[in-house]
Amino acid sequence: MDGRPAILSEARRILIRDVLHTYTRWQVIALLFLGFSAGLPFLLVFSTLNARLADVGVETATIGFFSWLGMTYSIKVFWAPVVDRLRLPLLDRLLGKRRSWILLAQAGIATGLYAMAQVDAVAHPERLALWGLLVAFSSATQDIGIDAYRIEIAEERLQAALAATYIFGYRLALLVAGAGALYLAEFWSWQVSYETMAVLVGVGMLTILVAREPAVNHYAVAGDIAHHIEREAARRADLPPRLARLAGWFYAAVAGPFLDFFQRYRELALAILALVALYRVSDIAMGVMANPFYLNFLGFTKTQVADVTKVFGFFMTIGGSLLGGVLVVRYGVRRVLLAGAVMTAATNLLFVLLAQYPPNIVTLALVVSADNLSGGIANVALIAWLSGMTSASFTATQYALFSSLMTLPGKFLGGFSGLLVEAFGYAGFFTMSALMGGPAILLVLFLMRRGRRLDTLAPDPVVRQERS
Repeated sequence: MDGRPAILSEARRILIRDVLHTYTRWQVIALLFLGFSAGLPFLLVFSTLNARLADVGVETATIGFFSWLGMTYSIKVFWAPVVDRLRLPLLDRLLGKRRSWILLAQAGIATGLYAMAQVDAVAHPERLALWGLLVAFSSATQDIGIDAYRIEIAEERLQAALAATYIFGYRLALLVAGAGALYLAEFWSWQVSYETMAVLVGVGMLTILVAREPAVNHYAVAGDIAHHIEREAARRADLPPRLARLAGWFYAAVAGPFLDFFQRYRELALAILALVALYRVSDIAMGVMANPFYLNFLGFTKTQVADVTKVFGFFMTIGGSLLGGVLVVRYGVRRVLLAGAVMTAATNLLFVLLAQYPPNIVTLALVVSADNLSGGIANVALIAWLSGMTSASFTATQYALFSSLMTLPGKFLGGFSGLLVEAFGYAGFFTMSALMGGPAILLVLFLMRRGRRLDTLAPDPVVRQERS
C-alpha cells in the first residue's frame, strides 16, 4: 500500500513524457494547421452557404441544388491518380510534388472564397455556384494532397498522433467557418465574412511553405508499370511512341493503385477492404438516430443536447483522438484498432441502458463522453492502420479509395435506421447497432493473427527526411 503513490507518480510521469515526446514533433504540429486548412472550406460550401442563401432570400428550391456541391468530396478518388502522378510545372521543382499540389489547391480555395464574397447571391446564384464549385473541388484536392503528405512525412506508429492533431485542427476550423462566419455576417456582412475566410486560408498556405517535403520515391512502382504498358502498347497495338507513353502513364495512374494493392496483399486483400468498410458501421449507423433519441424519446431540450453533444462531446472526441495517438505509439496500431472496435460496439450498449431509465442530464453526459472518447480512439487507430497500407507510389489514390470506402456502408445502412426504430424501438435499435460492430471485431482478430504475414506484404519502408 505504501508504494502505491510512488507507482502512480511514476505512471503519470511516463504518460506525460510520452505525450510531450509525441505531440511536440514538427510533423504533428504541422498537421494541426493543415487540419485547420482542410476544415475551413467545408462548411463554407455547405451549411454556412445555405444559411447565407436563406438569409438573403434565395428560393428554397435553389438552396437545395447547392447541396450538389458536396458530391465533389465523394468522388475525389477519380482525380486522385492525377495528384499522385502529375508533376506541376515550376511548383514541383520549388516545393516538391505533395506541397505543390496542396499549395495550388489552397490558392483555388482562397480565390473561390474571395469571389463568392463579391457575388450577389440573389441576382447571380449560378455565378455563386460556379465559384462554390471551385472551392469544393479545390478543397477535395487539398484533402487528397494532405492525406498523402501526412502518410509520407512519418512512420506508421506516428500516424495516429498526426491524425489526432489533424482532427483537432479540422474541428477548430469547423467552429470558425460555422459559428465564426455567422457572427461576422451578423455584425458586418456576408461579404466581410467570406473575405475573412479567404484570408484565413493563408494559415495553411504559410504552413505548407515552411514545412518539409517528404523524401519519398513516388515513381518506382508506377514507373515500372508505365514502362511495361508502354512497351506492350507499342508492340501489340503498333502505337506511335508518344501515344504508347501516354497509354502507359494513364494505365499506371488509374489501374496501378488497384493492381499494386491486390498483388501485394493477395489473399488478405478482400479481408482488409471488408474491415475498412465495416469498421465504422456500428458508429455511423447509431449516429443517425442519436439526435431524435435525445430530443423525441428522452425529451431533452435543443440547448441541453447542444451543450452535451456538441460542446462537451467535442472535447471528449479530441481527448479520445489525442489518447489514441499516444496508445498507438506505445502499444502498436493493431492492438488499439481492436480496442477501438470493441469500445465502439460496447458504448452503443450504454445507449440501451439510457433508454431504460428516466432522462438524466448527468447520465447523458457520461454516455456521450464514453461514446465520443471511444470514437476518437477508434478513428485515429483506423486512420493510422490504413496509412500503413498505402504504397509510396500510389499514396493519394489508395488512401482516397480507403477514405471513401470507410464511410459508405455505414451511411447506406443508416438510411434504414428509422425503420428499425419504428419496428424494434430505440433499445432494440441500439442493440442491433452494437451487434453491427461484431464483424469488425472478428476481422481485426483475423488480421491480427496474420500480423507477420501482413508485415511481409506491407509496402517497403520509405526514406523520410526525419524519423525522430
